[in-house]
Amino acid sequence: MIKKLQRILYALLAAAVGILFAGLLLVYLLFGTGIQMSQVQKESTLIPVVDRFHTELTNRFSASLEGILDIKKIYWLSDDDLIAPEPNQANFGTTTDPSTLGWLLEEARELLDGQKILFSTDVVLPPDTEVTYYLDETIFAVTWKQAINDTMYTMSEVKIAHPSQFRRFLSGGSFGSGIQLKASEMAGSVNAVVASSGDFYAHRRMGISVYNGLVHRVKSEYLDTCYIDENGDMLFSYRKELKTVEEAQQFVDANSIRFSLAFGPALILDGQKLKLSEYAIGDIPEPHCRAALCQMDQLHYLLVTAGIENDCGKMINIYTFQDVLMSFGCDKAYNLDGGQTAVLIMNDTVMNRVSYNEERDVSDIIYFATALPNGK
Repeated sequence: MIKKLQRILYALLAAAVGILFAGLLLVYLLFGTGIQMSQVQKESTLIPVVDRFHTELTNRFSASLEGILDIKKIYWLSDDDLIAPEPNQANFGTTTDPSTLGWLLEEARELLDGQKILFSTDVVLPPDTEVTYYLDETIFAVTWKQAINDTMYTMSEVKIAHPSQFRRFLSGGSFGSGIQLKASEMAGSVNAVVASSGDFYAHRRMGISVYNGLVHRVKSEYLDTCYIDENGDMLFSYRKELKTVEEAQQFVDANSIRFSLAFGPALILDGQKLKLSEYAIGDIPEPHCRAALCQMDQLHYLLVTAGIENDCGKMINIYTFQDVLMSFGCDKAYNLDGGQTAVLIMNDTVMNRVSYNEERDVSDIIYFATALPNGK
C-alpha cells in the first residue's frame, strides 16, 4: 500500500514539474524576450519550440523515472527536427545463418508485444546473402533476401515503439527545394536505421502531397495516395476522391495526417487485394523492378523491393507483386516508385541490387529511426 502511494505521489510530482516547466517556457517566450510579435507570429514561433521542449522533457523524464516507477518509458521524436538520433552501432549485426537469431527475437519480444512477424529463423537465404538486424528498446529491424519464382525480394521488417519514429525526409529539408540526392545519402544524413526511396514527388506533379500536416499539392485524378496518420497507420484516398486543396486539407485535419506518398496504386487494404485497373504511372502490366510500403500490424511495417539479382533474372508486373505481398500477410500495401528509384537502405548501406547498378538522384525518402536520445 505504501509503495502504491509512493508511485502515485511520484506520478503527480512528475506531472506538476512538467506543467511548471512548460508554463515557464511559454511565459518566457511570450513576455521575456522583449520582442513585439503579432499573434500569428507568436503562434508560428511557439509551436515548434514548445513541441521540441515537450519532446525533450518527455524523453528525459521517462529516462529519469526508470527504477522509480513501474511504468514503461516512452520516447518520441518531433516532426520539426529533420535529423533523428544516431542509432547505436553496437546494436547492428549481421549473420549468414538465420537459425542463430533466436536470441534476437527473444530480446525483441517486449517491443513486438505479441505480434507475429514475417521473418523466421527458418528462412532459407539465397547464396552469398546475409541477415542484417538492429534492436534497441524503441525499434526492431531485420533485413533479408528471398528468391521467389526467379525474382529476388529484399525485405526490411520494422517494429517501432512510437509513431513518430516513422518519418519522411525531403531533400533540402523542405517541399519544393529543387535539390535531389541519392536515397542512401539522405538516409545517412538523418540517421535512419532503415530507409526506402519514397514517391520521387519532384519528378511528377500528380497525386496529393502532404508534409508535416500541410497539403502542398492536389492533382488526384490520376493517382491513389497513401497517408500516414498520427498513429502510424496507413490510410488511402483513391483517384478523383479528393479534388481540391480545401477538401484534401479537411481530410488531413480530420484524420490527423502527418505526411503522404503519391505514387501507387494501393494494393492491399484490410488484408484483401484491391482491384487494379489501368493506371497512369508505374507500367502496372509490364515487368519492372518493384517497391512497396506495407503495414503488417500496429507500428509494424514491411519495406519490400523486387528485382533482378544473382541468379534471379525475372522482373514482375504489379499483379504478381500484389500476390506475393498478400502471401506475406500484409494488412495494407502501397506501391512505390520502382525501377531505378527502388532502393532499400539499412545502416547507410544499400541492401538491394539497384537497376543499372546505380542509384538515381531523387527528392525524398521514408525511414524508421531510433527514438533513444543520442548516447543511450
